[in-house]
Amino acid sequence: MSLKGNFWLFAVGRFISQLGWAVQDVALPLYVLDKTHSGSMMTLFILAEMVPVLIIMPFAGVVGDRYNRKHLMVGFDLARGALLFGVITLDLLDIYQLLVVQVIMASMGAFFSAGTGAMFPDLVEPDELEKANSIVSSLGILARLVGPALGGFIYAIGGIKLAILINAVSFFGSGLFEILIEYEWKTRELESFSQVVGDLKEGIGFLRSNRYLSTLMLFALFMIALGQPFGAVIMPYSYREVLRFSSYQFGLLESAFMGGALIGNGLIAVKFGKKAGRYLFHSLLLDGVMILAFTWVISPFSGLGRNEAFFLLAGTNILWGSIEAFIDVPLNSKIQRAIPSELRGRVMSAMAVLMHLSSPLGLLAVGPLLDRFPAWKITMVIWTGMGLVVAYFWMRHKKVLVGD
Repeated sequence: MSLKGNFWLFAVGRFISQLGWAVQDVALPLYVLDKTHSGSMMTLFILAEMVPVLIIMPFAGVVGDRYNRKHLMVGFDLARGALLFGVITLDLLDIYQLLVVQVIMASMGAFFSAGTGAMFPDLVEPDELEKANSIVSSLGILARLVGPALGGFIYAIGGIKLAILINAVSFFGSGLFEILIEYEWKTRELESFSQVVGDLKEGIGFLRSNRYLSTLMLFALFMIALGQPFGAVIMPYSYREVLRFSSYQFGLLESAFMGGALIGNGLIAVKFGKKAGRYLFHSLLLDGVMILAFTWVISPFSGLGRNEAFFLLAGTNILWGSIEAFIDVPLNSKIQRAIPSELRGRVMSAMAVLMHLSSPLGLLAVGPLLDRFPAWKITMVIWTGMGLVVAYFWMRHKKVLVGD
């Protein structure tokens, strides 16, 4: 069974907008630093992107269930493109003006994500979700591989204006692809705020009452809480502060991991499909082996030179990225299948908020610990925590996590 045209219109449209966003996502921090030389201002821009999503996402989920998802997707892509064209035309390039733009873009992005996230599973057959998710994920990885290099080059030759212009064009290009998608959805317009509250309660109630879904979500939350600080803090810290890799080596290691993820997603799309879920615990075991290999390299016991450590980690990261795909794609597909389409927007938005909240907990804990303890010891603690979580879910919920 092959994926249909509606899916490819969705996937290509998303890729175009992700590529444009990746360009601006590199250029904007460079511009902020060039103008302010302030790490605090950079943090403010990150918060301006995160906080509105946490506040708006639950309400966006309600809107995504009640209004036409295709219209939301197309409308918010075109609206974001128009906003960025307005920024260029009116020369709204002051730091605080761009900060306001960042908040507006994040708010519109929350509604866009709620609509697209709920709509996507309806564009493919349930048994094709693994294959479809792996293709969309592969295109997203490709955008993150190409976009940063392209963004740095574009900023160097045309500054922030050219980067914003390219992102604006990408949103319009994405919207044009999405207009061609054939999708019907019965609109149920909101008449009062009480309906918003009622819909939110219904979505959260479904999440709590569905044991299968709550088990998948709980496992995902634990793994995010433990894995996010490892990937976002410990690995970069170890590369730069422990192993003293150059910025070029640092970038190559990041690319090696993303390249591995691209390979893993490709394998799922071409060969494994829905069968990939059968190998979830095998993949988690291999993931643990990769963490141990990383821990040994950054520990004082390895005795490796800098170049030896680099080449070993480069090979490890390629394999590691491939393994991660066999964890992420099956879990995401199982969650999508478990939620009825009419509830999908608000349930997935509630889950997104929980996952966004679980990430900072680990990040806040790891930062201060790195100032007091060696990175390899903290990594061992995280590895132990992950092992205990995986062992518990393997003993108690193996059928839920591995079954179709």
